[in-house]
Amino acid sequence: MNFTRWSARLPGTQRRAAARTEQTASPDRRGEGSVPAARAERPTDESPSVPAVDELRVREVLDRVPSLVALVHGPDHRIAYVNDAYTTAFGVRPLGERAREALPELDALGLFPLLDQVQRSGKPRTVKSRKAPDGRSYTFTCIPVAEGDGKGGSDGRGVLVFATDVTDHAEAAERLRASERRQRETAVTLQRSLLPQELEQPDDLRIAATYHPGGTEAAVGGDWYDVITLGGGRTALVIGDVMGRGVRAAAVMGQLRTAVRAYARLDLPPHEVLQLLDGLAAEIDANQIATCAYAIHDPNEGKLVYSSAGHLPILVRDENGTVLRADEPTGPPLGTGGWMHASGSIPLAPGSTAVLYTDGLVERRDADLDEGIAALERALAGATGTPQVVCDRLVRSAGVTPDHDDDVAVLVLQHPARTGADGELFRNAALELLGGVEAAPRARAFASGVLTSWRFPADLHDLGVLATSELVANSLQHGTPPMRLRLRRTDRRLIIEVTDGDDHLPRRRRAEPGDESGRGIAIVATIASNWGCRRTPGGGKAVWCEFALPRTQTT
Repeated sequence: MNFTRWSARLPGTQRRAAARTEQTASPDRRGEGSVPAARAERPTDESPSVPAVDELRVREVLDRVPSLVALVHGPDHRIAYVNDAYTTAFGVRPLGERAREALPELDALGLFPLLDQVQRSGKPRTVKSRKAPDGRSYTFTCIPVAEGDGKGGSDGRGVLVFATDVTDHAEAAERLRASERRQRETAVTLQRSLLPQELEQPDDLRIAATYHPGGTEAAVGGDWYDVITLGGGRTALVIGDVMGRGVRAAAVMGQLRTAVRAYARLDLPPHEVLQLLDGLAAEIDANQIATCAYAIHDPNEGKLVYSSAGHLPILVRDENGTVLRADEPTGPPLGTGGWMHASGSIPLAPGSTAVLYTDGLVERRDADLDEGIAALERALAGATGTPQVVCDRLVRSAGVTPDHDDDVAVLVLQHPARTGADGELFRNAALELLGGVEAAPRARAFASGVLTSWRFPADLHDLGVLATSELVANSLQHGTPPMRLRLRRTDRRLIIEVTDGDDHLPRRRRAEPGDESGRGIAIVATIASNWGCRRTPGGGKAVWCEFALPRTQTT
């Protein structure tokens, strides 16, 4: 093989030769007044002779380069040359033999299809960081070269293979990837530990949720959801998304979720909860913002009352398959400050399904966000079954895969339409109360008749009547009209609630022996499983208590 001729076809050789010719042909001209250019020192007669690049023999160069070099020619890739570095790495290789048998290391690396491609196309190709049988990693560059004048077709064409040892770089990259995997695993573990390990299941709702971490390295973010039973049959539902990725976003999410649960215990309207959360988010990290939607379901109102801080709209599918999208109000994300949030509502009648979700479910880089929400609406319109089935169908319809580039959190809730024997376990009764001395006896008689018709045992009947009497008496003494008594039973509990027009919330206090009042709430707190109070929209308050039903009452 003529290495001098083959080297003339290596990339860059012709360019360098042309540059040297141009420099030789250009005389050293200096105009009048110009600054003399710096010139290299001319070699003296005593200086050792340095050969020009053109005078160097290609084989001498290739023999001394640290890269592994092999030359194969012909359609069956017969070995024409291997340099010393190649021999040191893989041993002596016989010249003239077919490379497929004589260079098994290239076969193990899957390079022969690449050699065929380079020989056919006449274009160089490179494959990065392949691990060879010797345990080292190499980047291979295959360059087409032609023997003689290059007119011999494929028989006169060969391939020069350069293999650069990149083991150190490959190991450093692998260490980096391992570190990123550990960081991501830590973030995923933290994220999942901060999410509810088991969703609360309210009496009147059926709920399911799912969380899918982003599939890219360190893509875990701060998506979260929560279900909080507020007492009195009411339930708070939360979904949020902390901007950013990694452990920091997950940690901020955990703080916000804990704060939401604490604020929810105050039983405030949704917009007031977000107002408190907004201030806390700014204190946690002024540079970290989050979106959040907070909704409250009251089975007696047949709707979701919600407030949104920059979050995507809640979707509700009614029993006929029509999907509604929650409209305004929507405020800015949490942590921005200076905004007064407001509450809105969307119907949630029996038979309806509501979906709360984060942007990873509907946002795509190549599509408008509204298109993603519209696609989710269409998927929800045809989604039936249990909340978990609906949840899974929505995730599949959105094309969420293990390598999805963003976190996805979805919360699905259903308000079942109960009929027959199941419907008998969910009953309501209400009485409008007028002031005067007859209000308390009338309320007690009403409660006694209702609890008897619901077939409660005698002890639970008597406790319910006593609690009704104390709550009504407290409202008559400290509240203002209009007053209303409401009794509700579910498959798990009896709920007694009294509302009036005064917004002063009662509190449990210890009555002294000589006090003539102050014992009513203490009595209710003692006999009931739970009790509480809250302010109602438009002014006024509601005071309620609950009694857990015996198992025989829930079957």
